[in-house]
Amino acid sequence: MVNETSGLYLIIAILAMAVSMAIIPIMIRLAPRLGMIDKPDPRKVHVKPIPRVGGVGIVIGSLVPLLIWLPFDPLNNAILLGTFILLIFGTWDDMKELGHYVKFAGQFAAAIVVVYYGGLYVSHFPFMGLDLLNPAIGKPFTVFAIVGMVNAINHSDGLDGLAGGETMLSLAATSYLAYLYHGTEVLIICAATIGGLFGFLRFNSHPARVFMGDGGSQFLGFVVAILVVMLTQKVNPVISPALPVLLLGLPIIDILAVFFLRAKHHMNLFKATRNHIHHRLLDLGFYHYQSVIIIYSIQILFVVAAVLLPYASDMLIMGLYLGVCFLVFFTLTLAERKGWRIHHVRSQPVESLSQLIHQYEQYRLLPARVLEAGISLFVIAAALLADFIPADFAYSSVLLLIVLLLAVFSNWLGETMFRLVLFVTIAFSVYLVSNYPTELLLREIDLVYLFFAVMMITTFVAVRLEAYQYFRITPLDYLVIIMALIIGLGSSMGHTSSKMVWMIAQIIILFYACELVIQQMQRRVSRFSVSFALALGLIALRGIF
Repeated sequence: MVNETSGLYLIIAILAMAVSMAIIPIMIRLAPRLGMIDKPDPRKVHVKPIPRVGGVGIVIGSLVPLLIWLPFDPLNNAILLGTFILLIFGTWDDMKELGHYVKFAGQFAAAIVVVYYGGLYVSHFPFMGLDLLNPAIGKPFTVFAIVGMVNAINHSDGLDGLAGGETMLSLAATSYLAYLYHGTEVLIICAATIGGLFGFLRFNSHPARVFMGDGGSQFLGFVVAILVVMLTQKVNPVISPALPVLLLGLPIIDILAVFFLRAKHHMNLFKATRNHIHHRLLDLGFYHYQSVIIIYSIQILFVVAAVLLPYASDMLIMGLYLGVCFLVFFTLTLAERKGWRIHHVRSQPVESLSQLIHQYEQYRLLPARVLEAGISLFVIAAALLADFIPADFAYSSVLLLIVLLLAVFSNWLGETMFRLVLFVTIAFSVYLVSNYPTELLLREIDLVYLFFAVMMITTFVAVRLEAYQYFRITPLDYLVIIMALIIGLGSSMGHTSSKMVWMIAQIIILFYACELVIQQMQRRVSRFSVSFALALGLIALRGIF
């Protein structure tokens, strides 16, 4: 896999994220009319009605780049068809609360299309060595395994950001291995799904503004199951066939444990209860975000082990997986039987930075002003200092400029499209200066590093001042940091492009900073929007003429 192709996967992820972020606010407004509202009940943790329309954004955001870049062949066509089936059934369920059997019908239909039309099934099975599994057994097993994973992710969707974060980690590990083994199609699907999911998680961090619903959770379970089978059965059949248990991780054992507890207590296997891992952590006294971070950490352990042990013996992989699972459930059960509760004693902190700054109100908006100036300088400098502007970027900039002007001077496009144009322009700017730097940029690279260090520190200060009285990391921040560390580890091991890591770091910093600036803006006609219009105009002129 040549490094030049890495930019394609970044573009796919950015496009999927942008489409997802554009669709979800529209769906939030439509949710009451469509009946797609998740109402509180004793089993759920939210206390007010929340739209469950995020899955529409995830799926459509993922499908747009897939329809553009994914080659059309029987397997890929089957994946796309299965995705449409699950989107229809999942959205229908989010609107009408379908029964279990109708939902199963949609899930089995999607899985059967992939297995029997697409020809994707498990033929290498753990503990069988080089012997192939008979298709008469492998195909039905794969159908049930896909349906099982669909329901595992669906049932893990109980806390804000939980199912999305677990799936994101599985996709990150799968894409990393696919990159090593030249699995182009797996990488395209991973990049699109990660982008669509990341666009959703921005709205789903606690306290969530939107839930993904069955339309999203079933899609995520379907995709991650298929990708793991593609990786281990087609891309590189030499790796351990037991590796999927580590890549899929905690949702598998969680749903099996839930079914066991329901059967043990003579309960309906398909009736929702409060005995998932996340419910048990909440009942032990952990806060919402703490429970999510604990589960993320366990999932991280599994996926990192999968990355490090792709060729390990089936016995070692299964032993590691079952050992960690046993330790998790043993600890939970022991804590429950002993009546342990987590008590948080809040000490009185010294006067915080936010308290100090708020005494001097004139300085409160200073970090946001620095971020505004820094981002404006960056996008204009990128348009001027890039050594080359590809034609497709130039023509895309013309379209973005038109959309930006309509969003600024009219109300019908709304804030969502305004934000979308700014984010895409930032991504364009990062790509141009990273891939087509001038000699001046190369000579002054230390100043570039200093610029991003200042932007990162200023963003941290701005978040602390505006968002929290006492700063704490959120599950989404934790997820982003961990994924960045994993990417950085891969780069240091020589498996990924250091340029790609640097581009991702720049985009993350500037996206967070841009969001903070947008929140402080009183109106869209401003110096900030003018700077973006100028940058887009310069990119268009330089690329076309």
